[in-house]
Amino acid sequence: MVVAEQKQQQRQLDSTPLRLALTCASAIVAETSTFPIDTTKTRLQLRIESSSALKRQGSLQTALGIARQEGITALYKGLPPALVRHTFYTTIRIFSYEQLRDTAASGHQENPLSLLSKALIGGLSGIIGQVVASPADLIKVRMQADGRMVNPRYSGLADAFAKIVRAEGVAGLWRGVLPNVQRAFLVNMGELACYDQAKRAIVGRGICGDNVVAHTLASMMSGLSATALSCPADVVKTRMMNQAGEEYRGSVDCLVKTVRKEGVMALWKGFFPTWARLGPWQFVFWVSYEEFRSIAGLSSF
Repeated sequence: MVVAEQKQQQRQLDSTPLRLALTCASAIVAETSTFPIDTTKTRLQLRIESSSALKRQGSLQTALGIARQEGITALYKGLPPALVRHTFYTTIRIFSYEQLRDTAASGHQENPLSLLSKALIGGLSGIIGQVVASPADLIKVRMQADGRMVNPRYSGLADAFAKIVRAEGVAGLWRGVLPNVQRAFLVNMGELACYDQAKRAIVGRGICGDNVVAHTLASMMSGLSATALSCPADVVKTRMMNQAGEEYRGSVDCLVKTVRKEGVMALWKGFFPTWARLGPWQFVFWVSYEEFRSIAGLSSF
């Protein structure tokens, strides 16, 4: 028994570089295919409605307006830093979750980890990944917001990095890191724990095998729960990252001012495009990741 466990641990150790590579590849595929939805969500969150016409403008109208006024490529503005971000963020959080989960479960084979335990592990994994990836996330948000300007602030990823460091210092790259971490904690609580728990429940109850159907159903459930939990923190994070001055003193100040000026529902501004993106993103990511692992001879997530 001990020998078998040691062999299993050795296989996991040997597969670490492969798992990291497959996670990164799956994240890049998912991010690229759903990025226009993310751009639409960001624009909606940054918009402060001053007219009834703007209030009536939803996700589809916003996306069409961006494409019509700025060109189709504007929907992909900010994609390079987004890919850099996910190279670190998703790779770290997925790998950390699996390692922490398996370590925590190693001494409780007869009693599987509870949903709460998985949620806490998921949240912690999200924090680790987001702290590392926050500078790339900030650059992505600002480049997406630049599409609204006649004279964009940044010409590209390297230019944005250099200008932010020069104007705001190295610490400026982590502007908005607190709401970013708060959002990452909530997103990963909902996403990783829900996907893990839902997939095991679907397979365990015999609804289907550990296949594409199970992965699709589990990713849909995790996308909805992650969006509901994280949208308020996402709105606060986006607005704090985009500010060039000191409009908001902190995440709490941003939240209070947003609610005071626009109402409590403003905290769920961009909910539909966020969910519409998280759903497809998670579908593409989890299905491709599980398939890649299967092809590579690794166990299911």
